[in-house]
Amino acid sequence: MRRILQIALACMLGGGVAAPELAHGDARKPPTKKPPVAAAPAKKLKPRKLTQVSAEHKKALAELHGGFKLGMSKDEVIAVFSKQLDERYDEKIKATTDITAQDRLRRDKRNEVNRLQASYISFETTKPSPWDVSIVEDEFAHNTGESMLERWENQGGKNQRRFFFFYDGKLWKMFVSLDVSILPEDKKNFAAFRAAMEGKYGPGDVEDGRITWRTEEFDVRAIDKLKSYDALAIAIEDPRVRREVDATREAKAPPRRETNSVIKAVIDTDHSDHPDTRSNNDAVDKVIHAQGGTPPKPGER
Repeated sequence: MRRILQIALACMLGGGVAAPELAHGDARKPPTKKPPVAAAPAKKLKPRKLTQVSAEHKKALAELHGGFKLGMSKDEVIAVFSKQLDERYDEKIKATTDITAQDRLRRDKRNEVNRLQASYISFETTKPSPWDVSIVEDEFAHNTGESMLERWENQGGKNQRRFFFFYDGKLWKMFVSLDVSILPEDKKNFAAFRAAMEGKYGPGDVEDGRITWRTEEFDVRAIDKLKSYDALAIAIEDPRVRREVDATREAKAPPRRETNSVIKAVIDTDHSDHPDTRSNNDAVDKVIHAQGGTPPKPGER
């Protein structure tokens, strides 16, 4: 009779405890705990493989420095610019015996140096600057130790603008604005630009309308600004300083507000408050040649 009661009790408990264990009264064993299952190790993301730059293409990219060196002070940049003008204007002065013409050339040279000096602007303020809505609007931040010089390069068949960006008083980036107005509308696109750039500088890492070449000493970015400013650009920068600049911007600079598209469409659309941003260099000529065209002569631009 007792055995029947034991079996009946086991059935009432749903079979969770075996009848033979109940037969021992208080000698029941606690259920054995299973060891916790170890979590699967997190998968490590593989670092993105960057395109290698050949020695030949690195040399070609280095020429984009235009005779200036990253790390220069503002005064050193102006001194190099003045020396470059000496070489260019000396040839013109020697080519004429007209005293009046020689004086005019010397005056033109001084004016170019003065213009570069006068273009200096410090962004060490939270107040808006004339450059906040411009082709370089994404290249600087306010109140982060940054400043800029701007030069219009329109000699030797070129018609481009070079922006010198300083961080804590040292040149860390140059931004060259290129003009594509001479390109046919059906060839004015990123694909044609990429073909020209990679034809001259080799394959780069392409992402979001940019082509990037990375070396140990400097990085170069080719940037598509066609939709916003009908222009293309190239930036040369020190990647080590870039990391420091980004950290400073994140720590000190307030969030930048996106300019309303309607406002951007009417603000400085013809860039009348600055020299012409439509500019050109050998890279753009390369685009034209690649598409079977012939670039205009300097006097025809």
